[in-house]
Amino acid sequence: MNILAVEPFFSGSHKAFLKGLKEHSRHNIIPVNLSYKGWKWRMHGDSVALAGMVKEVEEDIDLLFVSSMTNLPAFLALTNPRFSEVPKIMYMHENQFTQPIPEEEERDLTYCYINYLSMLAADRLIFSSHFHKNDFMKALPDFLENHPEDKHYNTVDRIAQKSQVLYPGLDLKRFDTEEDTRQANDHPVIVWNQRWQFDRNPAMFFRVLNRLNDIDLKFDLILAGDTQHEKPEEFEKAWQRYGRYITHFGYVENKERYSELLHSGDIVVSTATYEFFCVAIMEAIYCGCHPLLPNRLHYPELIPKSLQKPLLHAPVLYDTEDDLFHYMKDLITGASKPLPKNSLQTINKHLDWDNKIDEYDHMLEEFAQMGTAPSI
Repeated sequence: MNILAVEPFFSGSHKAFLKGLKEHSRHNIIPVNLSYKGWKWRMHGDSVALAGMVKEVEEDIDLLFVSSMTNLPAFLALTNPRFSEVPKIMYMHENQFTQPIPEEEERDLTYCYINYLSMLAADRLIFSSHFHKNDFMKALPDFLENHPEDKHYNTVDRIAQKSQVLYPGLDLKRFDTEEDTRQANDHPVIVWNQRWQFDRNPAMFFRVLNRLNDIDLKFDLILAGDTQHEKPEEFEKAWQRYGRYITHFGYVENKERYSELLHSGDIVVSTATYEFFCVAIMEAIYCGCHPLLPNRLHYPELIPKSLQKPLLHAPVLYDTEDDLFHYMKDLITGASKPLPKNSLQTINKHLDWDNKIDEYDHMLEEFAQMGTAPSI
């Protein structure tokens, strides 16, 4: 089966997901990609570029698989009639209705409307987590209130009926060749490997570190993750305060070096105020870093209940900033034990592409056979 995969924002988790799907699927995945720069323009106007690129694709296409950054109605209009009878699946890495925006900005409903029309044009919507799907469905009616006349509430049920959840496949086995080195650490090593952005709430992370440091607890830091965006000031302040205890500072381009860092970490922390699915945290867990994660967002559905607050080891989920402080304090002092690596890997080894690809291939085959949905 020939599947045309359209990705206007080929970077980060979008890029990793599409590469993994192409490498592992038994189907012929034909990618049509653009770089990550200028996401608003990618979503607004680059259907023109994508439509031009598709002209070079000679294969007959059985299924259209597009990301949530695609302006699907514009793409279909510019390629008409080639894909008019081809089933269309949209993978919702994120949505513009609940995607966090800086406090000083107002949400631009233009991009919500592009998302909305694209979701209506798709035959099937795949969300990255149950939290993501539920959060979006709660936000959609409020968005429709902006319509001056007919609110089109019937589209809420229509979108819900064609939506499902399928966690992204992850390239976890690439970490298997690296040996753990954390037993050689002089002090516990705390890892931050997420984007350096406001929605990951670095302010709370460093507040907790400062409290731990104020009571003379010793720890080292790995501050990795995507730094391509405007960096919150907390990271520069952390460099000034913890510089000699920071073993890595900044984005890690080399995959082997990234794996090496994760295998040396003891604790990985998320203080995110909002996210749909965090690949970086899953990678650190797989490598043996004990996670401390907020008891909300998508984490409660990903962490088995038996590991959320285990009896013989440190908790994984925390409710408040004070909880996070005390859990980190106990791990650093040895008052509680981290979960062993084999227990941590039960959290996410089923998400590795080798274990996940059959579910994706079955889904793709099923909807290719169903054909397109009736128009509105």
